[in-house]
Amino acid sequence: MIERVEILGVHVDAVTMSQAVERVAQLIAAGKPSLVATANAEMLLRATHDDELKTILNAAKLVVPDGAGTVWAARHLGKFMPERVAGADLVLELMKLAPAKSWKFFMFGAAPGIADKAKLKAETLCPGIKIVGTRNGYFTAVDESDIIAQIKNSRADVLLAALGVPKQEKWLAAHLHELNVPVSIGVGGTFDVMAGVVKRAPLWMQRARLEWLFRAMLQPSRAGRLLALPKFVLKVHRQKING
Repeated sequence: MIERVEILGVHVDAVTMSQAVERVAQLIAAGKPSLVATANAEMLLRATHDDELKTILNAAKLVVPDGAGTVWAARHLGKFMPERVAGADLVLELMKLAPAKSWKFFMFGAAPGIADKAKLKAETLCPGIKIVGTRNGYFTAVDESDIIAQIKNSRADVLLAALGVPKQEKWLAAHLHELNVPVSIGVGGTFDVMAGVVKRAPLWMQRARLEWLFRAMLQPSRAGRLLALPKFVLKVHRQKING
């Protein structure tokens, strides 16, 4: 039984990467529409003042600790959290297994052309993978019925949605049963990384839990978002004090 750790009102699964992959495989096999979320510090902080997002996360079948901040928070609260399970890494691990498992993917989101580039990269990294559709993340309410039909008709096993937090979680939760895809995952900027548009931090920075700093250096526009980190730390510490 996997333990769930409550961090600022959100229940995060204390899983290793291999356990997360196994859980997703179980959800795919079950065939019932399920949501998987990748919770970093920014998402957890947002959920403290976004009740809809908090409700969606707590209803998800799997919430992985995506980010050093999430792992730190759990441990600061005295809870077991074995390791970080980055969303981009989880996606890659699933894609590596896909050819042998006959899993089919649909890639939805990011700027025009990015999902297509990410698809080509995935096909290079994982020969034999079946990516049965792509669609960029620029749409209006008028387009939604066509997008839902496209995804549903693709008969994908895994839907990767790169619409940003919290839009991707809210969109997936609203249409989960219409889409009828066994597993839907909000993957943030994963397509940008796969497409080579955004660089991933060097491995030593990932291991030192400094990927957030690398992203801020690479994209100064993100620097303002780092101001959320001290707020996150204070809120987690307050949770610890209040028990």
